[in-house]
Amino acid sequence: MKTFLLERNTWLPRPIDDIFAFFSDARNLQTLTPPWIGFRILTPGNIKMKAGALIDYEIRLHGLPLRWRTEIQVWEPPNRFVDAQLRGPYRSWVHEHRFEARDGGTMVGDIVEYSVLGGAVVNKLFVARDVARIFDYRTQKLAELFS
Repeated sequence: MKTFLLERNTWLPRPIDDIFAFFSDARNLQTLTPPWIGFRILTPGNIKMKAGALIDYEIRLHGLPLRWRTEIQVWEPPNRFVDAQLRGPYRSWVHEHRFEARDGGTMVGDIVEYSVLGGAVVNKLFVARDVARIFDYRTQKLAELFS
C-alpha cells in the first residue's frame, strides 16, 4: 500500500500551553476545517482527550456524506498527540500534531501519513490537492485566531 505524506509548520505568537489547550478541545477542529468539508462532530457531550479516546465525525467530500472515526493513539501534553483513522474515507490516515516552544511562541507541526484507494493516480488527481487545501485553510485559521 503506497503512503503519502503532508507536512505543515506554523509559528504562532502564543505560549505552548495556550496553543495546546486549544487543540485539546476536539470541538475546535470544526473551527480549523474549511466549510466546504461540511465537518460535524457526531460524538456527543464533552470529549475527554486522552490515549484511546474515540471521536466520530461526518464530512462531505465532493458532496458525498462520509462517516469518519478516529482514535487518539498518543497523548503527550503539551508536546504532541497522534490521531489515526479507524473508519473513514482513506485506506489509512495517521496525523501527528507537534507543539514546540520557539522564539517566544509555539511552532505547530502537522505530519499526516495517508493512503487512498486507487493509489498514486487517485492521490495525484484528487486527494493530494484536497488534503493540501484543507491544511492551507487550517494554517490560515490558526494565524487569524492566534496572531
